[in-house]
Amino acid sequence: MGVWVYLQFSGGLETLFDNVKSHKVEIPSKRPDRTTVKSVISYIQKKMLKKQPEMFLKEKELRPGILVLINDIDWELGGKEDCIVESNDVVLFLSTLHGG
Repeated sequence: MGVWVYLQFSGGLETLFDNVKSHKVEIPSKRPDRTTVKSVISYIQKKMLKKQPEMFLKEKELRPGILVLINDIDWELGGKEDCIVESNDVVLFLSTLHGG
């Protein structure tokens, strides 16, 4: 049982996921209708991130410079990693760091 969500990666992060910007995935959850951003990040780390994990994570936390939007709303308004993610939500990970 899990929660189906749309994951999007932009600002260069898509290169860590075979240049695929959008994914529909089922995040394991005890509740059928919701989970947390922390669970989403854990899922990405375990199931999706196969190369250069240091570009996405610092230890088990998201690297500084990655903006997270849930349905176009900054995750910081919802409690960051404790922010609730519901079925069919769109979770966007956007890198704000660029080389130059």
